[in-house]
Amino acid sequence: MGDSVSQPLSDEARWARLTDRQRACLDLLLERQTSKQIARALNISKPTVDQRLTAARAVLGAANRDEAALIYARLKLTYDRILYDPVQVPPGSAKMAVTAQDDMPADAVVLSDSAVASEGSPFRMIWRHDHGLKTRMLIMTVMLLVAIILILAGLGIAEALTRLVSG
Repeated sequence: MGDSVSQPLSDEARWARLTDRQRACLDLLLERQTSKQIARALNISKPTVDQRLTAARAVLGAANRDEAALIYARLKLTYDRILYDPVQVPPGSAKMAVTAQDDMPADAVVLSDSAVASEGSPFRMIWRHDHGLKTRMLIMTVMLLVAIILILAGLGIAEALTRLVSG
């Protein structure tokens, strides 16, 4: 009849029925880790890992752990795809020379924060990410002083306008 036990689930339905926690255990199972290693990696108990893997085996219709791993690997290739936009490479990017120890292709493209700090900008050195603690403190102090000056100037303008309007 319409009994769900008698009819095998489709691959998509099986993938949808797996919980995130079961998938986390199955991902580590794919790496041939034991239940104890999976438990340590996920910071859970070994019986919890065994319970999740047993439930996942039931969802996948597998007889044992190895078969569950094989079915999960096949389903993961089909249904666990990362959706993303293609990378937009800036048109003015220069190619960089790469040494062999980096294991990068020789035609690698240098990407910079061109939207934030362009070559002609007088502030390009401020936006670097490798400033030391003293430099960071100096930048924050200057920014704070500029903010205080702007606030005081705004208050002065507001006071002048108030005097102009009131009398």
